[in-house]
Amino acid sequence: MSEKMMENNRVQVMGEIVSRLSYSHETYGERFYMMDISVCRTSGTKDYIPIMVSERLMDVTGDHIGKLICIEGQFRSYNRKEDGRSHLELSVFVQGIRHLDEGYADCEGNNRICLKGHLCKAPVYRKTPLGREITDILLAVNRPYGRSDYIPCICWGRDAVLASGLDVGSAVEVMGRIQSREYRKKLSETEEEVRVAYEVSVCRMETGDV
Repeated sequence: MSEKMMENNRVQVMGEIVSRLSYSHETYGERFYMMDISVCRTSGTKDYIPIMVSERLMDVTGDHIGKLICIEGQFRSYNRKEDGRSHLELSVFVQGIRHLDEGYADCEGNNRICLKGHLCKAPVYRKTPLGREITDILLAVNRPYGRSDYIPCICWGRDAVLASGLDVGSAVEVMGRIQSREYRKKLSETEEEVRVAYEVSVCRMETGDV
């Protein structure tokens, strides 16, 4: 992978493994597995982030629940077909992993992401009932060989105002953290399901040539 592509999409998260490894897929003889880690915020809330890891980087036969790890990689998207519709799945693709001491409990700087890409959808601006300004954007981040990852981001305050005025195709760099949130998906008139969405909560945004 080129150094420039690596710079487009950088993630570092530190947290506790909270699920067993489950098989995802195989590519060119290399097997990949999924697991979840919990990452604390300074507020005490926890984000639960899906991780995709190769068998070459981790013992996939062991039980790792409760272990503390630091992961470096990229935030990637995959399209999954569901009921004839395409559903965007997001996870951190692991490129490096190391174990942390058991006493590690620092919530400062344990969830960092930097993305450079282009807006691929018109921004959506709104205000909360308390008047806080929010803008949702969808960022296309290039991978090698013509592929892209599509990452939903949420901007706040002054960044929300700036993002709301951007055109589709605008070059954007965002820095922030990966967050998880639950929502209810209506399956029928009488049935609904609790699901989890993942997005980047932006703490700083820059526009221009990225």
